Amino acid sequence: MGAVSPVCVVGLRNKPVIGVTGGIGAGKSSVADAFGALGATVIDSDRMAHAQLEQREVIDTLVDWWGDSILRPDGGIDRRAVASIVFEDAEQLRRLEGLLYRRMDDARRRMMAELETNADVKAIVLDTPKLYEAGLDSICDAVVFVDADDATRASRVAAKRGWSRDELRRREKSMNALDKKRARADYVVTNLTSIEDLRQQVNRVFESVLESFRG
Repeated sequence: MGAVSPVCVVGLRNKPVIGVTGGIGAGKSSVADAFGALGATVIDSDRMAHAQLEQREVIDTLVDWWGDSILRPDGGIDRRAVASIVFEDAEQLRRLEGLLYRRMDDARRRMMAELETNADVKAIVLDTPKLYEAGLDSICDAVVFVDADDATRASRVAAKRGWSRDELRRREKSMNALDKKRARADYVVTNLTSIEDLRQQVNRVFESVLESFRG
């Protein structure tokens, strides 16, 4: 999908914006949480997307596209049913992202403007699997790639989400190659051992980003 217009941050330079990206199951949320513990505020794109899928306007649009089969018994969106459509058809995925990304961009703009005025917030973290695909790297002062090998990621998503290796590959087909994302990132943290080791890596990155931003 072509990048949407990223949130405008002209003049909003009170604190750094850190993008967190990586493969599915690498541990992006753990890294984002570690930044949060250091005084950053995290904007989670997955949560934003899920929230948008509960909006009446979005629900009505998706039902118009794909029919009532994508609804849960309570009338909400069945995300598994939607996933079965969009991860088998690249055009439908682009269609869904075109709808959600514009709405998420508006919400992100409002959130970032509010956070810029909060003296207690040291940095803004964008936890976004498709950071590069959505063009959000352009508003980041630093991008952190969370690295983990394929076997580890497959094991994690099997335990947490019940996905097979084939399902993991199917979903990652819609994303840029991980080696290219890793090469473009400013920092790489490896999530293979302990949470304490991960936190130490994040702490070093955070100190570096803050120093560079102030300098």
